Amino acid sequence: MGYGIERIGGQGIWLSGAKIALDGMRAEAEWVCVSHAHADHVPRSRRLPVHATPATAALMRARGFTGPIEAIPFGQTFGSADLRITFFPAGHILGSALTLVESEAGRLLYTGDCRTPASPTSEGFDCPSHVDELITEATFSLPIYKWKPHADLAGQIATFARESLAAGAVPVFQAYNLGKAQEIMHILAQAGVPTAIHEAGFALCGIYESFGIPLGDYRKHEPGIIDGRALITPYPPNDGDPGRYRTAYVSGWAVLEKHRAASGADALIPLSDHLDFFELLALVERLGPRLTHITHTPNPDIVRHYLAARGLESRYLA
Repeated sequence: MGYGIERIGGQGIWLSGAKIALDGMRAEAEWVCVSHAHADHVPRSRRLPVHATPATAALMRARGFTGPIEAIPFGQTFGSADLRITFFPAGHILGSALTLVESEAGRLLYTGDCRTPASPTSEGFDCPSHVDELITEATFSLPIYKWKPHADLAGQIATFARESLAAGAVPVFQAYNLGKAQEIMHILAQAGVPTAIHEAGFALCGIYESFGIPLGDYRKHEPGIIDGRALITPYPPNDGDPGRYRTAYVSGWAVLEKHRAASGADALIPLSDHLDFFELLALVERLGPRLTHITHTPNPDIVRHYLAARGLESRYLA
């Protein structure tokens, strides 16, 4: 029997042959595995029994998940006599996991969201040496998406902050409250720049520090009290004199110039927590699956064309 792979909900995957729900929910699921704590990957029911890594469990709790969570460390196998499940670090955000499923149907790897080279505010990246089937997101699967080295992007962030502060302006980094915000804080901590962070992100920073990720001198953002600090927020600030702010939009989407006008940003810094197009192809080649199932791609025909040129069969999992 095969795994019977289906899409469920926005990000979820249902393996009917194994009764496993990945980042989703089905009433008949015997195992529900959550790859990471971003809201679009957590089951809609916040009372559902799930399995996740310890850091993901802590972040889910902080974001209001109330159901039973069995916290499984990376590399520790769980399941049953004929079904084995193992988490590998995915490099996306703190706690993010690749999920390996092994049974008589073969070795299947689900990436969730992943990044290699890994985010420095994650547990790193690791994966099996080979799998039979791969399910991977392909958010940035066009050749225009090729990330600069992390050191270059970190340098852009530090320089933007220092130059803004020297000019008497408040540097603002528009970024998601979980994952990207803490990575920017980590970069600015190394640069000696203190930060203020949106209250929703602030609530998660203590968890990062409890897992050994240093975030430097930071505090919760209080409207009107921001002098001498960089501000990290998902929204443009609306307190005080707008002329005091200089804003950088920090996202993989910042590769596209159109986002300057859309975000109203003074700078675009394409720091992503996903694979770029070429990293995606390299990961699939590294794993060597007989079949790759692609989700969340702007154009499945393009990524499938490049995989086929490498002798790799794929399908779009709509």
